Amino acid sequence: MGRYLHIACIQVNSGTEIADNLAVACDLARRARASGAEFICLPENVAAVRQGRSAILEAAYEETAHPALGAFKSLAAEIGVPVLVGTLAVLVPEEGGERAAARSFLIGPSGAVLAHYDKIHMFDVDLPDGESYRESATYRPGSRAVVADIPQARIGLSVCYDVRFAYLYRALAQAGAEILTVPAAFTRQTGEAHWHTLLRARAIETGCFVVAPAQTGTHDQGRQTYGHSLIVDPWGRVLADGGTEPGVVAASIDLGEVAKARTAIAALKHDRKIGPVEVATDSPLKAAVAG
Repeated sequence: MGRYLHIACIQVNSGTEIADNLAVACDLARRARASGAEFICLPENVAAVRQGRSAILEAAYEETAHPALGAFKSLAAEIGVPVLVGTLAVLVPEEGGERAAARSFLIGPSGAVLAHYDKIHMFDVDLPDGESYRESATYRPGSRAVVADIPQARIGLSVCYDVRFAYLYRALAQAGAEILTVPAAFTRQTGEAHWHTLLRARAIETGCFVVAPAQTGTHDQGRQTYGHSLIVDPWGRVLADGGTEPGVVAASIDLGEVAKARTAIAALKHDRKIGPVEVATDSPLKAAVAG
């Protein structure tokens, strides 16, 4: 018999006010549970999407005092299933100035936090359309990869821009992850170019299911996110795509497919050590650069 799990991604258009965003996200989560969801996943910045360092830090709290974390712990206990909180802005002590962690929480069905993960890779980019982001000015990068168990499966935690760094997902899969979570607030421009391709690639490379709940639409100061919350199977097939409207995106998965994919292509067992990359001495490009 298969190991089946019904997963729901909650796709939202979060604004600047925590209370309003919590009301929407919790309502959608309850609807998902009423429709049979056994694992509910919320996107990055689910409590607030704000632009600018000062505005973000105004809505950040120490973990034990964060109103959104308290609300989502109560929600998980109420509906009796694990809940992934994409990220919350959590104040962290740091010398030389205040920053937050972009912290993802995995909450168990009793309402207890099973694990947390701080986003490692900071989105510090200048996009071709003129948009510029410097997450490292506001957020302190994490330094540890995290897997944790819910009753049905082992979960590998990540966030948004992490998806461009394949080595993280390989490490999570080799630590036993069967489902990789990628809560996101992907920009519309980069989402249109890369979102589906990157998530399908991470699934194929690791033989994992990938679950990516996303922000969608227009937010504070005109920022646009791509939507398209995805659930992808270990062969890279898209099982559910949320499009661009807020709502619930769900699929039933058979966790037995993880072992099947990894048996068919056992790439996770085929690592080989390599030395430093060498540039051939007779390379025309090397000679041109040297000249």
